[in-house]
Amino acid sequence: MDQEERIALFLDYENLALGARDHLGGAAFDLRPIADALAERGRVVARRAYADWSYFDQDRRALTRSHVELIDIPQKMGASRKNAADIKMAVDVLEMAFERGYISTFVLGTGDSDFTPLVHKLRELNKRVIGVGVAASTSGLLPPACDEFLYYDRLEGVGPPEPATVDEERPATDDAPVKQQISGDQLAKLVAQTVAGVQRSSGEVTASTLKRTLLRKDPTFSEADYGFRAFGELLRHLAERRVIELSDGPAKGDPEVGLPEHGDREVAFGLLATVVAELTEPDRPVALSGLKDQLRRVRPEFSEKKLGYSSFLQFCKAAATSGAVALQWRSDAGDYLVTAAESAEPVG
Repeated sequence: MDQEERIALFLDYENLALGARDHLGGAAFDLRPIADALAERGRVVARRAYADWSYFDQDRRALTRSHVELIDIPQKMGASRKNAADIKMAVDVLEMAFERGYISTFVLGTGDSDFTPLVHKLRELNKRVIGVGVAASTSGLLPPACDEFLYYDRLEGVGPPEPATVDEERPATDDAPVKQQISGDQLAKLVAQTVAGVQRSSGEVTASTLKRTLLRKDPTFSEADYGFRAFGELLRHLAERRVIELSDGPAKGDPEVGLPEHGDREVAFGLLATVVAELTEPDRPVALSGLKDQLRRVRPEFSEKKLGYSSFLQFCKAAATSGAVALQWRSDAGDYLVTAAESAEPVG
């Protein structure tokens, strides 16, 4: 634990909540995707959020359940209220930076460029700074000042829910095997997503690091809930399913955990591009909802989890990064819209 990052999270809550509402189709702000992303980076030891909470009554209850300390700035509507919250947050951040030397990372949840001087000061104090903000409401000045910037709307778990697939909708005569399958799929998704997140933030992932990260995401996590006697047994099971790969780690009994290399990802990206090209009508991109079923009509064996992706949205984002397709969130449609690259051939 002594080697882990200690993280303090400060939320300019009005900026985040209104940014999500105005630019993400009226969606309510959800702390969980941010908490999960930070759990992959270290141990969060302080959580504070600043706002006039009389305007965010429902949010206040949810944040309290997530153990966030709520700092109330009860003032009249207008710039003075917003400035008072910003000033209070900046003062508290600097106070903690000087008084809590063990805190190595400060996370500022805001898109406001007014916090840029605070970011510079924290870095002068040898603190790592991570920013979090809604892409459309984040000033272009803030992200370059931070060591890392997380766009809220691009975090895992933010966006429209994935539609149920044909297999998931199929009725079953025996509930027990279905529940076991769902539980197993959830476990595979959780572990694969966590391994990928830790790899992005710190590189090597050992079994002990993975277990600590899973517990930071959910302190009630236990391999026994999935029918395993030990965490190592759970990892060996997932390795047999090709969800993860295990190799010798730096210490005996603490193997290194990775994600399998899949040579057929480019083939899958090509499949996605060609299906999208076939479905696209003039000036009408294809909605992400229902697209997975369209791929399975062409390739029934298609599964993004076999390719190492925890969700179909994550698979599509990777395809977009590779240039196979373009992916864009449209708040008016309440969905991601997908367009194929010009080189994609129609599916025959």
